Amino acid sequence: MERINNWTREQIILALFLYCQTPFGQIHAGNKQIIEMAGLIGRTPAALSMKMCNFARFDPELRRRGVFGLPNGSHLDEEIWKEFSSDFSLLSYEATAILSTLKKQAIESFVDKAVLSEIPLGDTRSITVRARINQTFFRRALLSSFNSTCCVTKIQVPNLLIASHIKPWRVCNDAEKTNPRNGLLLNAFHDKAFDLGYITISTEFEIIISPQVETYFDNRFCHEWLKSLSGRKIERPDKFLPSSEFIEYHNDVVFLK
Repeated sequence: MERINNWTREQIILALFLYCQTPFGQIHAGNKQIIEMAGLIGRTPAALSMKMCNFARFDPELRRRGVFGLPNGSHLDEEIWKEFSSDFSLLSYEATAILSTLKKQAIESFVDKAVLSEIPLGDTRSITVRARINQTFFRRALLSSFNSTCCVTKIQVPNLLIASHIKPWRVCNDAEKTNPRNGLLLNAFHDKAFDLGYITISTEFEIIISPQVETYFDNRFCHEWLKSLSGRKIERPDKFLPSSEFIEYHNDVVFLK
């Protein structure tokens, strides 16, 4: 197997996989998940955290904030990023398959139970293990990017947070379903309102409320949880900024005008 600086392709895939699911501020040698992964792949936690930081130079949102990662990453780092950043479903399943082998555990054991409640009703309820693995990655990536905080209300109760697709799951291809840039981390109420088109966001990340709920604004709850949000900006994620392509789809097709 080809090696660059003694890092194998499989090791770099796992480093990218963990990078996607770790808040940037928590990428350090003392992080328990990094310590565990480093032990699995035969690297030191310091070496793994440095490798993860290399990926920051490819992330536009981090560059916007003046975070550029380490400048001397390998060509293989860039190749792996380019290979998987256009289709994270490939990264999700391949990395999980590698972990399954290393840990000697069935691949099904890596599915988060929380994702089952986020899968829409209908035919997709009988989804494959691969799709569940991809949704687990999607949820973890959004929790990481938004620091486990609802981007509308700042609620931080994990069981009340939904990894919400901007372009709806039912019309997405596999790559779009897994792409963290097609997601918002929302509390259960605003996830439902977003899914039904009662709220949307602009490409400037401002919240827009549908005129179809104006008749309910005299209700105190609707005023506080809907009307008062109009024009406010969502909390931007640390990485994987929502794509204007997906936002425009939601504006044009889902939002109730």
